[in-house]
Amino acid sequence: MKINKLHKASCHCGSVVLELTLPNGLDDPRRCSCSMCRKRGAIVASVLLADLKIIKGEDNLGLYQFNTMQAKHYFCKTCGIYTHHQRRSNPHQFAFNVACLEGVNPYELEPVKMYDGIHHPNDTVKL
Repeated sequence: MKINKLHKASCHCGSVVLELTLPNGLDDPRRCSCSMCRKRGAIVASVLLADLKIIKGEDNLGLYQFNTMQAKHYFCKTCGIYTHHQRRSNPHQFAFNVACLEGVNPYELEPVKMYDGIHHPNDTVKL
């Protein structure tokens, strides 16, 4: 599977198109066990905020936040596909849905590591 240094990604219906700068290919592809990721099931990788540009459909992106309201999860309002989110654990990065990358089959990445999102460090009580 070829990951371009400049790669396009889109939702299912094509209403939302992203341009990603990926100089090192897929950085840290993973799944997460938090409640949102468990239900969504996506494999994600990360880029710096400046390395993700919305080139089409910004007005068609919905925003979903929950719990601590720190992470910002974006999805297409038309087809419902999750495209990316601004990370809670590193707000200087976006995580993006690897399945949205043009020409990429996320099933070819298996096995993919799992992050423990249930026990997120920002959720621990400090005494």
